[in-house]
Amino acid sequence: MPEGIFCNKKPVETEEELTALLGDTSGTQYYKEMKELDVDSKLLWTTIQNTCKSRIRTWLEICAHCGMCADSCFLYLVNDRDPKQVPAYKIQSTLGEIVKRKGKVDNEFMRMAMETAWAKCTCCNRCGMYCPHGIDMGIMFGYLRGLLYQQGFVPWEMKIGAGMHRVYRAQMDVSEEEFVETFQWMVEEYEDDYVGLTVPVDVENADIMYTVNAREVKHYPEDLAEAAILFHAAGENWTIPSKGWELTSLAMFAGDWAACKMQVESVYEAMERLKPKRMIGTECGHAHRATVVEGPYWAGRKDGRPPVESIHYIEWLAEALREGKLKIDPSKRIKQPVTLQDSCNYVRNHGLRETAREIVSYIVEPGYFRDMSPRKEHNFCCGGGGGFNGIGLFRPQRNKGLITKRDQIIATGAELVLAPCHNCWDAIRDLEEEYEIGIKWSFLKPLVISMLELPDHMKPEE
Repeated sequence: MPEGIFCNKKPVETEEELTALLGDTSGTQYYKEMKELDVDSKLLWTTIQNTCKSRIRTWLEICAHCGMCADSCFLYLVNDRDPKQVPAYKIQSTLGEIVKRKGKVDNEFMRMAMETAWAKCTCCNRCGMYCPHGIDMGIMFGYLRGLLYQQGFVPWEMKIGAGMHRVYRAQMDVSEEEFVETFQWMVEEYEDDYVGLTVPVDVENADIMYTVNAREVKHYPEDLAEAAILFHAAGENWTIPSKGWELTSLAMFAGDWAACKMQVESVYEAMERLKPKRMIGTECGHAHRATVVEGPYWAGRKDGRPPVESIHYIEWLAEALREGKLKIDPSKRIKQPVTLQDSCNYVRNHGLRETAREIVSYIVEPGYFRDMSPRKEHNFCCGGGGGFNGIGLFRPQRNKGLITKRDQIIATGAELVLAPCHNCWDAIRDLEEEYEIGIKWSFLKPLVISMLELPDHMKPEE
């Protein structure tokens, strides 16, 4: 069968197509159709010839099969050190074989490659740190996902997510009007407690353009108000764009390269339209990677940078605390054992190793912070990155993958986990639900607000 009704080689382009695909509960028909989907070997090989450049080809050839990447992979560790979970084996047995066979692979092979790409790797790139040749598995698995997506072998939720970006320029069905209205509504809910609280929309030449994760609009709208409170307390000249406000990219997880470009360009267009001094993105790791680290290359920007300086939320928060724009009441600092989850995407893959720890020094009473082992860029993935959190078909594998993070947290004795990243926050929430180890978890915004010394201009009259 060359094409199914739901499982096919065509990207989702319209609301009607999204609605139909969402109506296929858990992708039941989608996965049935996938078992009959033909592989277009000619297209696959042509794509490889046009896009698989010298870097990836060299990495495939120079792998020494030394096994040094094995112990770096949490999925290898939790799966009884199965040799098929060694990162080098996973990429050589999938992408390596596709290249070796010049695209002449069958349906069964592609379904195996799909499971490997989305259920045996989160693209955290911890293995790349320990590879003696510097092979970047994250890039190679991202490339493999792109080949699989083009052929229709992509998890149901990822096909939907990429379609959301194509239709809404957001990972969820949130329109531009709904985003602005939700932000304004949440600010109104808090304006009695914080005098002068507003949300400036489409203000040109502001110092800050703030962008978010659509999950906040849909599921955690209080996060929007919390961002407004902290910007207001810090006296910042800030704004949100009515268009180009979403900086995440499920298209990156899905391997939909064209949608990646569409998504990031919508944010860059907002930067160019409003001309802020800098862009600050919310507490989300993959969003930062998609917009700030990978995005410039998808958009064809030769300098490898967004149109304006773009930083992660923890960078702004550390700066605001350091410069005294935000002041913490010492009596309200955290006085319970607390640890920190280092996000792969902005710690290991973008170098922000110390930033969150600087924030910890302000908000946690000395003696209560307990770092994980390993930590910083050596920390393990939360277990839910790279789209792993959201794929129902691979939920058993994901839940097993959470064991490494579970054990890391237990070893610290922490009761609270700071998780300044959406995927990490979700994975740790699910970890507690699955294994009941008795922890709480939190983004940074609500914690900082709970111990903030409000400036006089924000205090309500008695």
